[in-house]
Amino acid sequence: MSSSSGNPDSLLQHRSFVAFWIARAASSFGFQMLSIVVSWQIYSITGRAFDLGLIGLVQFFPSVALALVAGHVADQFDRRRVVLLGQIAEWVAIAALAYLSLTHHVNEIIILALIFIISTAKAMEAPSLQSMLPALVPPHLLARAMAANSVSGQAASMMGPALGGFMYVAGAGVAYSVCACLYLLSIVMVSRLRYEQAPPRRVPATFKTLFAGISFIRARPDVLGVISLDLFAVLLGGATALLPIFAHDILHTGPWGLGLLRGAPAVGGLIVGFWLSQRALKRNVGMTMFAAVAGFGAATLVFAFSTSLWLSMLALFALGGFDMISMVIRGALVQLDTPDDMRGRVSAVNSIFINTSNQLGEFESGLLAAWVGAVPAAAIGGIGTLIVVGLWMTWFPGLRKRQKLENEVVEA
Repeated sequence: MSSSSGNPDSLLQHRSFVAFWIARAASSFGFQMLSIVVSWQIYSITGRAFDLGLIGLVQFFPSVALALVAGHVADQFDRRRVVLLGQIAEWVAIAALAYLSLTHHVNEIIILALIFIISTAKAMEAPSLQSMLPALVPPHLLARAMAANSVSGQAASMMGPALGGFMYVAGAGVAYSVCACLYLLSIVMVSRLRYEQAPPRRVPATFKTLFAGISFIRARPDVLGVISLDLFAVLLGGATALLPIFAHDILHTGPWGLGLLRGAPAVGGLIVGFWLSQRALKRNVGMTMFAAVAGFGAATLVFAFSTSLWLSMLALFALGGFDMISMVIRGALVQLDTPDDMRGRVSAVNSIFINTSNQLGEFESGLLAAWVGAVPAAAIGGIGTLIVVGLWMTWFPGLRKRQKLENEVVEA
C-alpha cells in the first residue's frame, strides 16, 4: 500500500480500508496455516491419502452449493454483520480444533465435520466480503485496493503453509491456537471498520432473485466478457497442476525444485500486485487486460517447452505476474459495473465460475496429460488461452475498447 500519509490518494488515508486489509491478511494467513495443519494432522491419524481428498471435498461442496444463497444474503442484509457472523463461526470451529487437539480428543471425523462448518461459514460470508470493498475506497482507487488485497493473499499463500508447518512442530493444538488468534484479529478489525450500506429492499428468496446475478451478467456485455474470459483462460491454462510431472520427468529435479516451481507464480504475482497497489490504471484497461491474459498464455507455452529449471521458473514467474494484472482489472471492472444492490449475487456467480474453472482446469490438464503427455497438454493449454483472447477481443469489442475502469452508473 502507498506510504504517503499526506496524499489524499493514499490507501492509508482510508482507515476502513486499512482495517479491512488487516482483517483479510489475518484471516488469509490463518486459513493457509489451517489448511496445512489439517492435512498433516489427518494424514498422521489415518495414513490414508483418501482422507486428504475428503478435505478438499468438504470445502468444495459448500462453496458451490451455497454460493447463490450467500449472494442473495449479501444483497439483503448488512454485509459487515454477515461477515462478522461467518468469521465468528469459523473462529469457534478453529478454537474447537485447538481444544480437542490439546486434550487429545480429536479424530478424522471430528476434524472433517469442523472443516465443513468452517467451509460453510466461509461460503456464506464470501460474497458479502467481496462486495464491501467498493464502499471503502473511491472508485478511482478500487483497482489499487484490490491489488493491495491480492498482495496479502499472495503473501499468505507463500508463507502461511510454511508457518503452519513450523507451528505444527509444537503440536497441532498450538498451531490451531495461532490460527484462532489470527481469526480473532480479523473479527476485531471487521467490527471496527466503518461500512455504510444503503438499506436494501427486502425481497423473499425466490428462483428469480437467487438467479438474478446470472440475468444481470448476461445483460451486461462487459461483465459477461470479463467473467467468461476468466473462466476459459483458467480452464485452459492449468499447467501448474502438472508441476510434479515437469519437475520429475522433464526438468529432472527433486522436491526442492518442485518447491521453487510452485513458489514462482506467487512471487511474480506478489511483486506485480505490490506495483499495481502503488499505481492507478488510467487508460486502455481493456487492451491491458487482454494483453495480460495473452501473456499468461505465452508464458504457459514457454514453460511447456522449457527443459531448464531456471527458464521454467522465469516463465512461471511471468505467468503469475500476468495473472495478477488481469485479475485486478477483471475484479475492478466487475465491481464498478455492478450496482451495489447486485454486487453480492454477481460476486456469488463469479465465485462459482472461479472455483469451478480452477477445479476443472486441473482435471482437464491431468486428463489431457494422460492422453497426450505433459508437454503437449501444457502447450495446448497455452495455445487455447491465446485463441480465447483472440475470440473474446472479437466478440466483446466494447471490452476491447474500454479505456477506464470506471463506467457510467448502471441501474439495476
